[in-house]
Amino acid sequence: MSDTDPGGAVTPESTPAAAAAAAAAAEDERRRSEKYGARRHSAPPTRAALAMYAFVRAVLAGFSYLFWRLEVHGRENVPATGSFILAPIHRSNIDTVVVCTCTRRRMRYMGKDTMWKYRWSAWFFSAMGGIPVRRDVADREAMRLSLEIASGTEPIVMFPEGTRRTGPVLLPEDMHDGPAYVACKAGIPIVPVGIGGSEDAMPKGAKGIRPVKLAIDIGAPVYPPESTTGRVSRKAVRDLTEQLRGEIQVLFDRSQERVGKPNARP
Repeated sequence: MSDTDPGGAVTPESTPAAAAAAAAAAEDERRRSEKYGARRHSAPPTRAALAMYAFVRAVLAGFSYLFWRLEVHGRENVPATGSFILAPIHRSNIDTVVVCTCTRRRMRYMGKDTMWKYRWSAWFFSAMGGIPVRRDVADREAMRLSLEIASGTEPIVMFPEGTRRTGPVLLPEDMHDGPAYVACKAGIPIVPVGIGGSEDAMPKGAKGIRPVKLAIDIGAPVYPPESTTGRVSRKAVRDLTEQLRGEIQVLFDRSQERVGKPNARP
C-alpha cells in the first residue's frame, strides 16, 4: 500500500521511479566513496608517495626562499610526531604553497574531488597529501575525513577563516569552528601560523605573483580542553576558536612587521 500525504496523494518518495533514483544515488555515493573517500585516502602513504611529496615540497620551498625571500620562525613549535592541525591565516592563494615550509612532514590538505578525475592526477594529488571532498557536501565530508585522519599520525592543514580574507584583523565572524571541533573531538593540538606579506605577493583576484618578501611565524601548540564525558561541548569549541583567533592575530602582526608592513588597526 502506497504512502500518501494528508490530501491523499501519493508522495514522490513512494513511487517506483523515486525508489530507483534513490538506489542509484546510494550506489553512486558508494562508488565515489571508494574512489575518493576516507577509506582510500586516510591510509598510510606509500614510499613512492612520500618520495614525490619530498621532491615537490623541496622545489616549492626552494622557490619560496629565493623568489619571496621567505623567512620561517618557530619551527621548534611543530610537533615531530603524531597528528595535529596546522591553522594558518589565509590572505592569498600562495598560503597553501608556502606553509609546506613549516615542516618536512607530509601534511594533508582538502581539495575538490574533480582534481582526482584522472588516474595520474589522482595519484599525484594523493601523494601530495590531498584529500578529495565533494563540493556539494564539502563541510560534512571534510569534517568526517579530517576526524579520520586526525585519529592517525599525519598533520592536517585547516584554514580557520575558511576562505581567503583581506585586511589586518581576523574578525570573529569570519572564524570557522571546524579546526577547534576536530581538535576537541580527536584530542590533538592546533598549531597557529601567521603569514606576512602573502596578500601583497598575490592579492585576491590577481592572476600573477609578485616578488615581495614573506615571513612565517609558527606559534606554540594550542591544546583542546580535556573532556571527562567524551562529548564535545559547543562552548568548548567556541572558546578554543576564540583562543586560536587571538594566537593567529599575534603571529600575523609579528610576521607583517618582519616584512616591513605592520598591520594598521582600523
